[in-house]
Amino acid sequence: MSSPLFVHFYARAGRLRLSSTTALVFLAAAHVAQAAPQPLTLAQAQQQAVARSRQLSAQDQAAAAAHEMAVAAGQLPDPVLKLGVDNLPVSGADRFSLGNDFMTMRRVGVSQELTSADKLHWRSARLEREADKAQAEKEAATAAVQRDTAISWLEVFYTEQMAEAVIKQTALSRQEIEAAEAAHRGGRGSQADILAARSALLILDDRGSEIGRRLRVARTMLARWTGGETTVAGAPDIDNIRLDPASLDGDLAHHSQIAVLNRQEDIAQADVKLAQANRRADWSVEVAFQQRGPAYSNMVSVGISVPLQWDRKNRQDRDLAAKLALAEQAKAERDEMLRDHVAATRAMIVEWQSGKERVARYAREVLPLAGERSQAVLAAYRGGKATLAEVLAARRNESETRMQALQLELDTARLWAQLNFLFPQESK
Repeated sequence: MSSPLFVHFYARAGRLRLSSTTALVFLAAAHVAQAAPQPLTLAQAQQQAVARSRQLSAQDQAAAAAHEMAVAAGQLPDPVLKLGVDNLPVSGADRFSLGNDFMTMRRVGVSQELTSADKLHWRSARLEREADKAQAEKEAATAAVQRDTAISWLEVFYTEQMAEAVIKQTALSRQEIEAAEAAHRGGRGSQADILAARSALLILDDRGSEIGRRLRVARTMLARWTGGETTVAGAPDIDNIRLDPASLDGDLAHHSQIAVLNRQEDIAQADVKLAQANRRADWSVEVAFQQRGPAYSNMVSVGISVPLQWDRKNRQDRDLAAKLALAEQAKAERDEMLRDHVAATRAMIVEWQSGKERVARYAREVLPLAGERSQAVLAAYRGGKATLAEVLAARRNESETRMQALQLELDTARLWAQLNFLFPQESK
């Protein structure tokens, strides 16, 4: 038969007020819900984050700029207009005269550098590679936005569950205080039981403050991506990822950050081709009309200019060697990053799989066992075989186990987000 203490304990369960700290958390959550009546699923939050990202539009502008510069780089240099006076006397009777001396000529001409088609092609191609790199960087930025948004969304989702768990436990703690006070008034309990129950409530209030802080921070971070405060909707499926561990090496070879390094290697190879083309000098042609005095005939001059690469081994050849070294550097950095990504990803997969197993164990065994222990101690207390302190300890253990389970699930969900959004996910 139930003791009068616990009849009173459960009769007042629906009429107890929450602690001030936890109530503030609840009210804050309610306020946010009113400000954003339409909760966002994880996919919707990611879509909003991608749509409002300025980094992605910046990469589009970088690619557009590189395309424009590539067209300009593929054109011949502008012709040069040349004006001058040749053989102007500076002494004698004809000094500073433009028409008395037969050698004095007023000259107007045009020169044009004849850049080789090979050089023009690789100058343009190099900038096209820059555009490709900007596009690869956009893909990497898209994946980062989706990943960081997912992590922020998950933080809000699980922290809200933690806040709800604290609210429920706080209500039970207040019931335990009233039960201890009733028992003390009836001569069945001690003052120590009341103090122990109040101490348990203070600990929960402190935990409520901490969870409230985490919830506010999590909502702030999510608002950074979505553009405003919002609530979350739906439960994430953290049991599956889009990666196949069996083909991980091949899949990560197309990872967005690896793709950026691939484009950097393409740029380095274009620099090599351009350095090879620079080993062949470009000619320039010049045509000039020269006007002399009225007593003398006018003239036309045609000339060709050829740079003399007299020290090629210390100039052009060394420039080519430097570009070859930079190309090898880009390739080595790409290979090293790929190895690092593969190892880090495999490690995260192991941690994620272990986290899933532990979450399942908590749900299947640990949490039910903690609940059964609380019920057993409560039954013993009703039968006069356990103290209220033991009931409180069992309740604290159950609450702590629940919080540990939620924290473990959040940690596992973070790993899931990092793995699932290594590559940008196409909007549906």
